[in-house]
Formats: sequence, structure tokens, C-alpha cells
Amino acid sequence: MTEKIVKTEEEWRKQLSPEQFYVTRKAGTEPAFTGKYWKTKEDGTYVCSCCGAPLFSSDTKFDSGTGWPSFWEPATDRAVTTHVDRAYGMARTEVRCARCDAHLGHVFEDGPDPTGLRYCMNSASLELKPEAEQKK
Repeated sequence: MTEKIVKTEEEWRKQLSPEQFYVTRKAGTEPAFTGKYWKTKEDGTYVCSCCGAPLFSSDTKFDSGTGWPSFWEPATDRAVTTHVDRAYGMARTEVRCARCDAHLGHVFEDGPDPTGLRYCMNSASLELKPEAEQKK
């Protein structure tokens, strides 16, 4: 089981930018085609912007045409959790960081092989750790 990180709302506000706080702690969404990672092709690991937990590998990133970074699978089967999100009069599957419960985005069943999934994430919920940096 993943060790949980729990902080107060005020602690998160001090740590995060206003956009990161809105997206990750209030389940917000950044506008399409505006996030820093929607078209990034750099190799590395995408980690949670709140707690640094590894979430997705650049090896599973693809261009979904949606304007948000999209991945066909998480870094591990324990990296994220999913929940039914009934906001806005529709049922979607919300994706959260398993370690700190940060809202990351949603997962849809219209992705590429081999999983058929599209993890549509907010750039504000991610930080890219470049592959070269990880080898140091």
C-alpha cells in the first residue's frame, strides 16, 4: 500500500501555485492546449506536482488531439486511483494520485493499444523529470 501524504488546505496553498492548487486540490481543469506538457515529447517520468510520486512514463504518452497530456497507462498499477466523477451532469472516471489524492484528470476508454485507455491529465498536476536528470 502507498503511504499517504495528508496536508491541510493552507499547507497545500503555500506549496503550490494558484493554478496547481485549483487543479489538484479543487478538481479543476486547465483550458485545453494551454498546459506546459500537452505537446512535450521529452523523455522522462511525469511525477505528481504535489508530492513527487511517479505517475506516468513518457514512453506511454501520445498525442490524443485533445490539448491535454495523454497516456495509455500509469507508471505502475499503484500510482493512481480512480473514482466515479458525476460533476457537470455526466459520469466520468476521475484519476487521482494514490499518494496524496491530487486530482490529475480523467481516464477514457478511447485510447490506443495496448490498453485502449486515454489518461487525459492536466499539466498543472504534473512535473516532468527528464530522463537525463534521473541518471545522475
